[in-house]
This record gives sequence, C-alpha cells and structure tokens, in this order.
Amino acid sequence: MEARQSSSRQPISREIDSTKLQAFVDKMLGDVGAAMTGSLVMIGDELGLYRAMAEAGPVNPYELAQLTATNARMVQEWLAAQAAAGYVNFDPVAGTYTLDPEQAMIFADEDGPAFLASAYDIVAAGYRDEPRVREAFKTGRGLGWHEHHTCLFRGTERFFKTGYKAHLVSEWLPSLDGVVARLEAGARVADVGCGHGASTLIMAQAFPKSQFFGFDYHMPSILAAREAAADAGLADRVHFERATAKDFTGGPYDLVCFFDCLHDMGDPAGAAAHVKEELKRDGVWMVVEPQAADSVADNLNPVGRIFYAASTMICTPASMSQDVGLALGAQAGRKRLGDVMREGGFNHVKVAVDTPFNMVFDARL
Repeated sequence: MEARQSSSRQPISREIDSTKLQAFVDKMLGDVGAAMTGSLVMIGDELGLYRAMAEAGPVNPYELAQLTATNARMVQEWLAAQAAAGYVNFDPVAGTYTLDPEQAMIFADEDGPAFLASAYDIVAAGYRDEPRVREAFKTGRGLGWHEHHTCLFRGTERFFKTGYKAHLVSEWLPSLDGVVARLEAGARVADVGCGHGASTLIMAQAFPKSQFFGFDYHMPSILAAREAAADAGLADRVHFERATAKDFTGGPYDLVCFFDCLHDMGDPAGAAAHVKEELKRDGVWMVVEPQAADSVADNLNPVGRIFYAASTMICTPASMSQDVGLALGAQAGRKRLGDVMREGGFNHVKVAVDTPFNMVFDARL
C-alpha cells in the first residue's frame, strides 16, 4: 500500500463561515454527482440507450431494455440516475422517461453540432491514467500521448470531430484569405497530428480536387485513419503516414494544419521551423488551439476549468515526455503561441477566428 503523509500534523484551526462552508459543500456535492454520472453517460452512449430513447419517445425501463437488448433492472437504475442528473426527463404519473430535443442533441446525435457524450471517453482516460500522471508529478518525466489508455484516442476523435464538422469548412477555412479558392482548384494539404483523421477527411470530402496527407507519430491512430479513409472512399487522395511534426515530408504544401496539437509538442518552435521548410513560400499554416487568455486569472471560467484539467492530465505531461519539453499547456494563450510561431520563422501571425472554445491562427512567412 502506498505510504501516506504523516498524520502528526496539527489540525488547522481557523474561524469558519458556516454559510460559505455550506455553499462549498453544495458545490462539491454537485461536482461529485457529475463525476459519478460520467461513467453512466459512457454506458448510455455505448449501449445505444440515448439513441433508442431519442427515437422511441416516452419509454419505461422495461421498454427501453427491450429496445436495446439490455437488463431491465439495470436500465431502471440508470434511468433514475439520469433523471436525477437532469439528463433525461421523468413523468412520475406515467412512469416514463424521455429525452427532449436539446438533450437528444447532446447525447444521441453524433452527427450534430452539439454532441458531447464522447467527451466522457476523455474523462475516463484521466481516471484510468491517474497513477501514471501522479508519477509524472514526482519525476517530471511526463507521460507520452501513446502511453495513455486507448479510450483517449477514441474519445478525442469523436469529441473534436463535432466541432470540426460544425466549423472547419464553413467558418475556419474561409477565414484564411485565399485558402478556399486554392482548395477548390486543387491544393496539397498536410494535417499534422491528425490522430484518427477526422479533420483530414472532413476537408477531403469538401474539396475533391485537393490532395490530403495526414501525419501522426502514433501508429495505431494512423492505422485507424487509413481504415476510415477507405470506408469513406477517399483512400485515392487521402494518405496517412507515421511522422512527427519535426520530420513529416511531402512538401511543398499549400496549407499545413495543426488541430489542437501544437501545445502538446515538446518543441513547438522546432515544429514551426519544420513547417516553414515544408510550406510553399505563399502557403498558409493554420493552427487551431484551445481558447485561452494570456493570464491565468482570465481563464478561470467553466471552459478554462475543463482545459486546465485536460492539460494537467494529458497535454503538459505529453510535452514533458518529449525533447525540449517546453510544456506550453492547453491554456498557453495567444501571445505565447504567437511567439512560438514567430520563433519558427513565421513573421505574419494573427488570430483569424475567435470562438468560446477555439482560436484559429493564420500564420504566414
């Protein structure tokens, strides 16, 4: 059993404001309830419980169990927990449960613009990998992306795909002057840190005259991306290869994309310098990063809470496990990110799109 710190310390004695204490207890009860409910969301997503509810309308536990080939008693308890969380609605007279249209968008519509059930795979990775991250606190050696539980890779692909499908083609690419015209005419595009290839395939489907090349150092992700490209009928002009941000090849490219990955890299300035080598002189480097202000104080909000937590468990240790180990973190802010890009040789850097969740940088030589 792991040794605990000595209990010989004297208890802290200070005056307590009972009203503030109760308010904080209430907050913590809500947080614990949310944490406990996360695993239930994963079950509902994986077993198709939410999807069945969205299609069926009001159902009782036995009807939902029949629709999903699951155990009615377990479904009964799951439904009660979901209703207590406010994730589904309960009619005590009829004894039935329903998903309203807004709840269905969050939990059942994976192709919609607000699907969030997939986020819990990322949350689960945090719990599963906690012992290894805790060790990184002691050693400072970090924890590589490839060392995480596989649910992180699946969750990342599904979670980020929601935003990419909603915004990448309709908003982000049009914000980069001249890029859409080049993609429509036929361009060469590198998607670095592509993971399972969601962003690459979304762009390829929108611009059939262009060629797309996805790169990631994680070979299992590359294999998954290749399979997804084949399933989508895009393998003839979408290619996935194992490579890092500092050694990918195939240029010169008209457009190089980094989606939510620059801050994970050990040597982001080195990656920027390599992008410069692989980019056409008049090419564009699009860098999508989590939304963040330049100061901690300005990031203390619900979105910052999620990003700082993910950064502690995933992003910062990933960077620390690599050469240089700059450890920008997911809340690096636009100034520090811009400085890294300029250090790599990009003299013209601006934020082209600002959303509550993302910053889209337009970087040019």
